[in-house]
Amino acid sequence: MKFNLKETLRQLLIKIVLPFRKRREKWLGNFRFSIAFRISLNYLKLLIVNGILFLCFFSLLFLWSGKMQLEEKGEVLLKEAVADNAGNLELDRSTCELLGIHYSITEEGTRKVLFNNIESELVKEKKLFGRIYVDNLITKGPLTIIVEEGKKTVIQGRSVSVLVQYNLSDSLNQLYKLLLWMCLLFAFFLYVITRKGRKSDISLLEPIYEMSDTANRLTVNNLDSRRLNVEGTKNELKDLAAVINNMLDRLEISYESQKQFVSDASHELRTPIAVIQGYANLLNRWGTGNEEVLMESIDAINNEAKFMQDLVEKLLFLSRHDKKTLKLEKSRFNMCQIVEDMVKETNLVVKNRIIEAPVLQDVEVYGDKQSLKQAIRIFIDNAVKYTNDGDTITITCKNDDGDCVIEVKDTGIGMTRKDVDNIFERFYRSDQVRNAKISGHGLGLSIAKLIILGHTGKIKVRSQLTKGTTFTITLPKRY
Repeated sequence: MKFNLKETLRQLLIKIVLPFRKRREKWLGNFRFSIAFRISLNYLKLLIVNGILFLCFFSLLFLWSGKMQLEEKGEVLLKEAVADNAGNLELDRSTCELLGIHYSITEEGTRKVLFNNIESELVKEKKLFGRIYVDNLITKGPLTIIVEEGKKTVIQGRSVSVLVQYNLSDSLNQLYKLLLWMCLLFAFFLYVITRKGRKSDISLLEPIYEMSDTANRLTVNNLDSRRLNVEGTKNELKDLAAVINNMLDRLEISYESQKQFVSDASHELRTPIAVIQGYANLLNRWGTGNEEVLMESIDAINNEAKFMQDLVEKLLFLSRHDKKTLKLEKSRFNMCQIVEDMVKETNLVVKNRIIEAPVLQDVEVYGDKQSLKQAIRIFIDNAVKYTNDGDTITITCKNDDGDCVIEVKDTGIGMTRKDVDNIFERFYRSDQVRNAKISGHGLGLSIAKLIILGHTGKIKVRSQLTKGTTFTITLPKRY
């Protein structure tokens, strides 16, 4: 079995880091921090981390610069010693000691030491990268950093090995003093930036506070007048305010639609209730002695009760659809048989209309049989309702390359362009229909549309005033 280092590290991180992160999030979850505080805290964290990194890089560059200066001075000392034509190679030891430069120059062939002012060999175990000696990292004594370099060259015609040690203790002491002042200055700037940043965060988040205040003042009574202010903001908060305003617009439309729905339903129920109450009072006054009044009252009450039952059933259907509880029991069946049965039923019930069915083709449909039958019945009933005696109603069922196309055409009163645009709205009835006192609730076409759309179908309407109307229903082929 191979040892997978990556997988081992991943499992180790899962066991150590993830539990720590979860505990930290759980602990932080006990505190309620404002957004401004969190932003300021993140700014502070970034400033501290980047400040530490900056000081580290600055320290390295400062020590490297000190080392380069010592190297230049050492080169000068070495050149001066080489320029001396005397046989012995001798550097100024006091100057070397003062600068912190130590040489060990050895002749290559004879291994003769030409010059050496190195006091002791550096311990290899304490060397970093094989050339940097660091001591007293843990002890309380002064820190010592020595950079050691070796090279081979020719001096006074002899091949020699030169080992140079640059003692950066003086540069390190200067760095300590410089870092102290830099840290104090950084702490001051950190304080100023945090204070200014917090005020800036509060100013930046002011639109959110305004949004919250406006949202708290929203009620159903001022939903149409209160919107979030998007002036002056040019960032994501403006987009958020625009989204919330659009949401409020939709809520207002939905609320107004709901109020209109309740108002229309109340209006539709008021008339039959008034009729029933009227005939009940009539019976109460005249009693049951007058048989003619009794039968008239019974017929009227039955008719109004049926009207109310029909309205309540339609309202329940719409309510189930709005609550997403309407279920369609779909299966495969031949739509031609359904349309043919409805044509026969219409011929039996309606005697003063000309019912035609010139084209009835077999076509398989996948859907809810009873719901689709209800929708098509609504279109046929509308054709009967809005036509006069002797008008023609044409019903067809075609197979259009697998799609089911049902057409209900009449030569009735027709509709205006405005009516065509609004006929599928709930409780909508045109002025022409109301003036003609044609009975109905204005809910049938809304229900039919919901059923057809529930089967991914389409409805096309063509109408001309006084000429008639054609409804074309297309149910797509479903595999």
